Amino acid sequence: MPTQEYRELCRLVREASTLGSVSSLLGWDQETYLPPKGVAARAEQQGLLAGITHERKTHPRVGELLAACEGEVGRVIEPGSPEAANIREMRRDYDLATKLPKDLVEEWATTTSKASEEWKHAREKSDFKRFAPWLGKVMDLARRKAACYGVPAGGEAYDALLNEYEPGITAREIERVFTPLKARLSDLIARVRASKAKVGTKVLSAKAPPDAQQGLGEFVLGAMGFDLQAGRLDTTTHPFCSGIAPGDTRLTTRYKGEKFTDALYGTMHEMGHGLYEQGLPKDGPHAGTPLAEAVSLGIHESQSRMWENFVGRGRPFWKWALPHVKKRLGPHAAALRKASVDDLFRAANTCTPSFIRVEADEGTYNLHVMIRFGIERGLMSGGLSVKDVPGAWNEAYRSSLGLKVPDDRRGCLQDVHWSFGLIGYFPTYTLGNLYAAQFWEAINKKIKDLPARLSKGDFAPLKKWLVTNIHAHGRRYRAAELCEKVTGRPLSADPLMRHLESRLGEVYGL
Repeated sequence: MPTQEYRELCRLVREASTLGSVSSLLGWDQETYLPPKGVAARAEQQGLLAGITHERKTHPRVGELLAACEGEVGRVIEPGSPEAANIREMRRDYDLATKLPKDLVEEWATTTSKASEEWKHAREKSDFKRFAPWLGKVMDLARRKAACYGVPAGGEAYDALLNEYEPGITAREIERVFTPLKARLSDLIARVRASKAKVGTKVLSAKAPPDAQQGLGEFVLGAMGFDLQAGRLDTTTHPFCSGIAPGDTRLTTRYKGEKFTDALYGTMHEMGHGLYEQGLPKDGPHAGTPLAEAVSLGIHESQSRMWENFVGRGRPFWKWALPHVKKRLGPHAAALRKASVDDLFRAANTCTPSFIRVEADEGTYNLHVMIRFGIERGLMSGGLSVKDVPGAWNEAYRSSLGLKVPDDRRGCLQDVHWSFGLIGYFPTYTLGNLYAAQFWEAINKKIKDLPARLSKGDFAPLKKWLVTNIHAHGRRYRAAELCEKVTGRPLSADPLMRHLESRLGEVYGL
C-alpha cells in the first residue's frame, strides 16, 4: 500500500520529469524547425532549464523521502512490488544526479546545444576541423562528469558514462561480448563475399519525392500500430525519436531521391522506439516516475531494430507491403512495376560493407558500432586525441570493413551523438540487436503463425506481445533480468548469429 511519503516522493519526481519533457521539446524543435539564428538563445534556454531541473532532482526533500520509503520496504511496501522497484530506481537516479554539480549540468546543456549546431555545419561541409574544438569541449565535460560519478573499482572512466545508458555494464564486459561476435561476423561476411550468388538491387533505386515517401511512411506507421494522434513524423539531419510526454511521441526521418528503402527503414526504426514510448505506462499511477520509463537503451534499441530488420527486411513484410509501396509511390517508382516479393526481399538483405552506419545492412552493421566503441574508449582514456579521430576512424574502416573513407561527412562526422554528449551510447546499438534476436525467437515460439499474420498486415499480435512483456514493465526489471524473464536464459549472441546466418544463407546460398 503506497504511503503518504511515497506519494509525495512520486509527486516531486514527476515535477522534475515534466521539466525534462520541456527540455526534450526544445531539443526536438532545435533539430527540426528552429531558425538558425535562434541557436544561441536556445542554448541559453537549455542551460537554464537544465539547472532548474537538476535542482528539483537533487532537492534534499527527495533524499529525505527516499530514505523514509526505503525504510518502509519490507513493512508496508512489499519487496519485489512495483512500488519497491520504483523506490530502487529513484534512489539510483537521485544518487547519480547528486554527484553532479549544478554548474556542470548547465554547462553540459549549453555546450551540447551549440555543439550540435556546429556539427550540422561541419558535416555539411565535410570539415572535421570545424567540429574538433567542440568535440574537445564535449570530451572534457564527459571526463569531468565521469570523475563526478566515480570510476568503479577495477574499471575505467568510460564505465561511469556507460552506466547512464545501460545500468551496471562495463567496457570490459562489452569487449568480452564484442570480440568473439566480431570474429563470427567477419567469418560470415567472408563467406558472403566468397558466394557466387548475384543479388540485384535495382528495385531499390526507385526515385520518389519526399511527399510520396512521407505518405508511405505514415501509412506503414499506422498499419503497425503507431498512434499518429499521439505522435508525428518530421524530417531532420539525423533521425531520432523523442518520447516527450504522455500523448506526444515525435519521430523524425530523412529522405533521399533514390533508394526509398533508406527512409522507409529509417522511419520503421524510429517507429520501434516510438511504439516503446507509447507502450510505456505514462498515464497510470506511475506517470512521471521510473516505472513509466524505458529500462535501458539496449532494450530500447531492441524495439527499433526488431521492427526495422526482423520485421521490415523479412519476406512476410514484403508480401504485405509491396502492393502498397507500388500504389503509393506509383508513377515515381518505375523500377518497382515488375518487382516481385522475392526481388525486394533479396535486395533488402544484401551484405556489402558501406560507409554510413544508419544505412548499413544487418551483416555489417555491428562492425560500425564496434569501431565507435573503440574510438570513444580511446578518447575517454586519453589514448586518442581529438585531432587524431579522422585518422583512427579511417584506419578502422579499412581494417574492419575494407573501405577507404572518402571524406569526413561519410566518416567521423556522420553521427550526431558526440555533439549531444552521448558518450557511451553507441554500444547499446549492438546490445539492442542481441536483445532483439533473443526476443524474436521467444516471440515466434509464442505466436507460432506470426509469419502468416505479418504477410497479411496483421501486426497487432506482435505489438501486443511487446507491450505486455517489455513496454508495460518500464524500469521494474533491469535489462539482464528482463531478458531472462522473457526468454528464459541470459543474453547470448547465438540468436543473432542464427538469424543472420539463416537470412543471409537464404539470399546467398550459404
